[in-house]
Amino acid sequence: MIIEVLKSKIHRVTVTEANVDYVGSITIDKELLDAAGIIRGEKVQVVNVTNGERLETYVIPGPRKSGVICLNGAAAHKASVGDVVIIISYAHMDFEEAKLFKPSVVFPDTATNRIVE
Repeated sequence: MIIEVLKSKIHRVTVTEANVDYVGSITIDKELLDAAGIIRGEKVQVVNVTNGERLETYVIPGPRKSGVICLNGAAAHKASVGDVVIIISYAHMDFEEAKLFKPSVVFPDTATNRIVE
C-alpha cells in the first residue's frame, strides 16, 4: 500500500511579497528550501495561519538568506504581506517505509524568515 505522508515543513514564516502579475507559484528563500529538503518546482501546500486560506502551488527558489516568501499569480490573492504561513510538502511511499520516515521540519524566526542557529 502507498500512502501520502508529511515530507517537509517550513513552520511559520511571514509573507514578504504578494505579486499578482507573476505567473503562479511561491518564491521561497533558498536557505529555507535546502533546510527543509524542498526543491525547485516541487508541489507545496501553503496554509495561511493569519486568514485560514489554503492553497497548492509549486516552488521557485529565491535568493539565499533573503528571507523572501512571495506568493505569485492567483495565489497572491490568498495572502497579504505580513501574513504568517506554513509551507508543507508531502511524499508518497510504501506503508512500511513511511513508518520509519522522518520528515524535515524547519522552525525559522517568524520576524526575519531566517533559520535560527
